[in-house]
Amino acid sequence: MYSAWVTVRIVRWLLVPPYIAYIVAFLNNRPPYLKWNGQLAHSTEMVMFGVPILFMVLGLLETALREKGGIPRPGNFRFKPRQELAPEASHFKR
Repeated sequence: MYSAWVTVRIVRWLLVPPYIAYIVAFLNNRPPYLKWNGQLAHSTEMVMFGVPILFMVLGLLETALREKGGIPRPGNFRFKPRQELAPEASHFKR
């Protein structure tokens, strides 16, 4: 369960930089991302609105895996769970 939780956590955070780069590219040069009438193209909408929904789904999956596996919550801005909160978490592979 721990390895699945770490995998979901890594995938979720690896999606953030490309999404930010896409938004910056859109803000720098809008015409390629728009239709002829000024509306967002469907591919642009999928990225701009679909990826944040994917972030939320992966976050919920991460939370569910963490709770089901009995993994303690990591501290703020930390990747691994805190050891002092769960001595029973010592059996997780690190």
